Amino acid sequence: MTDVETNDVEIEELKEEANELIIADDKAAQQKKKKKKKCKSKNTTKAEQVLYENENDIAGENEPEIPNETKNGSSPEKPGAAEECNEDEEEEKSGAGENIKKKKNRKKKPKASKPEQTVPPSIPIIDLFPDGGPVGEIQEYAIDADRNMAKDRFTSEEARARDRVQNDMYKEVRIAAEAHRQTRKYMQTIIKPGLKLIELCETLEGIARKLIKEDGLRAGLAFPTGVSINNCAAHYTPNNGDMTVLQYDDVMKVDFGTHINGRVMDCAFTVAFNPRYDPLLAAVKAATNTGIRESGIDVRLCDVGEAIQEVMESYEVELDGKVYPVKSIRNLNGHSIAPYRIHAGKTVPIVKGGDTTKMEEGEFFAIETFGSTGKGHVHDDMETSHYMKNYEAGHVPIRVTKSKQLLGVIDKHFGTLAFCRRWLDRLDQTKYLMALKNLCDLGIVDPYPPLCDIKGCYTAQYEHTLYLRPTCKEVLTRGDDY
Repeated sequence: MTDVETNDVEIEELKEEANELIIADDKAAQQKKKKKKKCKSKNTTKAEQVLYENENDIAGENEPEIPNETKNGSSPEKPGAAEECNEDEEEEKSGAGENIKKKKNRKKKPKASKPEQTVPPSIPIIDLFPDGGPVGEIQEYAIDADRNMAKDRFTSEEARARDRVQNDMYKEVRIAAEAHRQTRKYMQTIIKPGLKLIELCETLEGIARKLIKEDGLRAGLAFPTGVSINNCAAHYTPNNGDMTVLQYDDVMKVDFGTHINGRVMDCAFTVAFNPRYDPLLAAVKAATNTGIRESGIDVRLCDVGEAIQEVMESYEVELDGKVYPVKSIRNLNGHSIAPYRIHAGKTVPIVKGGDTTKMEEGEFFAIETFGSTGKGHVHDDMETSHYMKNYEAGHVPIRVTKSKQLLGVIDKHFGTLAFCRRWLDRLDQTKYLMALKNLCDLGIVDPYPPLCDIKGCYTAQYEHTLYLRPTCKEVLTRGDDY
């Protein structure tokens, strides 16, 4: 072999060795990158890992040659590098284990439970229903076959928008209505023969004050509790010293009201222990429901009265072997309600005829009916207990000092809402009868004596408050009882 051939062979061998070294270097660099990635992957985000790899690639290009590969083909590592990685991994695992144990040992906080009403009721309704009381009974407006005056009200977007504007007011009246419902529900369980009427009234009013969260003129009772018995149809509440006791054969009308910001919920029911009076109660209840059904926007008040009388007088009652027709008490009626004004001007008759005025959107109405086995006409009788400041009374000069002082008490605690003598006693007022009479004589305060039919007859009453919403009518005081 010549010298030239020998040199060529040597050059080729050197090239092969150089290629092998380059391949080995690439493998070592890749393995080193993998190990570094494993150590850092748990504590780095994807973006950090990409940045880290790019830095390693740039650094790898400028690195000096790595010594010959080891026997198993892996690049040499710094002493203790694997141990450091393993220690880091073990620390991470132990830390994660501790976190898991902590999570397991953590006790879940109990959810705040909704408060439940006590017996007797004592928790204010606003605490039970912070977002407003339950919605009352919703009824669609009846569509007249000829006029279509209530057509599409329930689905009208314009009406629904007007409805939403009143949400804050709806919350207030529903809380007042729920306070009435819960109060009467409890009272129905404790009203028994032998109970003194004054104790009944004070118990009922005490519960209602708690539930409505009485707060001066902003929230409280709208008028005194009426407990009219038998032939007395309305406006009777016992004055202090009246020890009348409820009897088994009595028919008692329980009429009381609550309010928030003057929005009055006026509602009444009848209690009778003897089943022989059931037809009388059924007649009045059916008549009240008829009045509610017939009420609506643009409905004439006289048409409601005609429908009520037709239903009421279709009933009769047998007492002691004699049959009595149930009559509507023609000089008692329902009424519209305005803020701080229980009788706002419109009357809903319970007999045929009367006012042709129409009901309007946005009005509150107390639909109440009275049935009687007597003449169907009431008159003033017995001692007066109910009083109310005249809503339209202007400034009247008062000369009697005691009268001025009493009027100040009335303005502060009752405003233009009704009150009774028991409530004045509760406010530590004494020797006020002459001053009260003076205010009545001046026309500043109006007296409302008990209203009675003929002696020996029986009367019954049922009443609900409804609101004529833009989309529907809502019977706010409706409950499971009636």
